[in-house]
Amino acid sequence: MLYLNNNHLQTIGLRWEELENCIVETLRLLDSGDYAQPIKPYLRYVNPANRIIAMPAYVGGTVQAAGLKWIASFPDNTLSGLPRAHSVLLLNKPNTGVPYAIINSPLPSVARTVAVSAVMLRHYLQLHPAAKRIRIGIIGFGPIGQHHYDMCGKLFGECTDEVLIYDIRGAKLETPVIEDADASYRSRTRIVDSWQELYNTCNVIITCTVSDHRYIDQPPLAGSLLLHVSLRDYKASALEQIQTTVVDDWDEVCRENTDIELLHVERGLTKENTCSLTDVVCQGALGNLAADESVLFCPMGMAVFDITTAAYWVEKAQSLGIGMDLTNI
Repeated sequence: MLYLNNNHLQTIGLRWEELENCIVETLRLLDSGDYAQPIKPYLRYVNPANRIIAMPAYVGGTVQAAGLKWIASFPDNTLSGLPRAHSVLLLNKPNTGVPYAIINSPLPSVARTVAVSAVMLRHYLQLHPAAKRIRIGIIGFGPIGQHHYDMCGKLFGECTDEVLIYDIRGAKLETPVIEDADASYRSRTRIVDSWQELYNTCNVIITCTVSDHRYIDQPPLAGSLLLHVSLRDYKASALEQIQTTVVDDWDEVCRENTDIELLHVERGLTKENTCSLTDVVCQGALGNLAADESVLFCPMGMAVFDITTAAYWVEKAQSLGIGMDLTNI
């Protein structure tokens, strides 16, 4: 039994291209049907804002792993200096069910989320005729926003004209992830005073907030990509003109008061009106976008991605001799 904690994963490091490839490989297996993924249940008690989610899955093909992510999200933790989210991943051998690895760290969840965004952004750039150059706006600069900043610089820095960042709690250029960025990318980074300032000038909007209310009430720039990671930021009126909506899994994302559920209830959005990220990657679903057509991407988070990337972390750790062997403890 291999045990990996946050220090072990930090030693391995974040290789965004490899993590992006993990997501693409998983999407191909989803397209082939070589996976299992039940709907994830939410455990709530006392305070309904808090939740602990069980995310089981099996991924076949070249991955060959089964397991469970158990992730807690307690928004008020940030008020006392604790991380909002905590997660543990357990991997089982798919042929015997024997548990063989435990990962106790929030980093895999963050890295998986950001890698999924990388896949969507890359296909948007490849298929959208108006998106050869991008201006990135990040709303919310906690851990997920900061890792998106890092990923965008390392994978898409050459086609990025500017990055604008807004956080309601205040963001600073002295944040380590900005200070450690490539000098050229860092020089194109600005902190702004409102979400409107970046929203009205950027064609890639990444929402990474923990907002308890919807506040975005304006349509995006024509031809924009909305990487809607935090899922509950847009009023329905702001999305009226969106014709292309991409989800990771309709049944997962059309619930829990997401903006997709809001559009379903208030605007009649259905599964048939959307396409999946699998469709985008494996079926070329964005191949006929008009130059002024904006895309909304809402990923609820899929357990298959967590299991594939967990298997990736374990393989990296084993090859580098990193981690703790719990077998005889």
